[in-house]
Amino acid sequence: MHDPQQHPFHLVALSKWPIITAFSLLFITLGAVMAMHNHLGGIYVLLAGFAGVFFCAWYWWRDVIKEGLMEHHHTDPVRRGLRIGMGFFILSEVMFFFVFFWSFFKASIFPVGILDGLWAIKEGNWPPVGIETLDAWDVPFMNTLILLLSGTTVTWAHYALEENNQKDCVRGLGYTIILGILFTSLQAYEYHHASFHLHDGIYGSNFYMATGFHGLHVIIGTIFLTVCYFRARKGHFAQGNGYLGFEFAAWYWHFVDVVWLFLFTFVYVWGG
Repeated sequence: MHDPQQHPFHLVALSKWPIITAFSLLFITLGAVMAMHNHLGGIYVLLAGFAGVFFCAWYWWRDVIKEGLMEHHHTDPVRRGLRIGMGFFILSEVMFFFVFFWSFFKASIFPVGILDGLWAIKEGNWPPVGIETLDAWDVPFMNTLILLLSGTTVTWAHYALEENNQKDCVRGLGYTIILGILFTSLQAYEYHHASFHLHDGIYGSNFYMATGFHGLHVIIGTIFLTVCYFRARKGHFAQGNGYLGFEFAAWYWHFVDVVWLFLFTFVYVWGG
């Protein structure tokens, strides 16, 4: 049994995963650019990058779990520092989506007219002519209810964990994962039946970039919660052990919920 460390600092063994992850992300960027420009081998570079990120995430998270559960490196000061780090990460995600909302508001409040900037011969319209917007009270409203419900189930799992009720924690996580998969499925259904595409002007690019990146975050959050689900089944969260992993997953999921409420309100209802 590894003795608990006697100091509050996060001193762990050197890890090779950060540098490998960085190069894997570089491969994703290069592969995506190459594939978009139809360069030979671009798709293979992109797939290699994704494979590298998945490989690093699997083993890096395994090492972090080992640091907390077996090596007892996650002391109270370390936990406080990790919470601050997760808070800054979510703040960076807020600024990431802020850019898309800024672009959407600029395009919708001040639509560009024909020959605008030289001599405007016609004022701009929003939504642009030819764009048939989606009914906000159809699939988007259903997805809103699904995400709101998922917020309650993950909170249920959180409270169950605080009371050391492993059975309800696992059950709440399972329901949340199912709801996340259902949201993604309905989003794919909506994209398939939409009458406009990413290349259809400023409306299409704004809509698909904002909702698409949110959908990506839902998928990432679902994977995050799935990892927590299997960890909960193994008893990793019993009596507070490894609790930070679940706490961060819950924070991330609530962030995803809040972003969707803004998307539904402004992009679907107001912007449509």
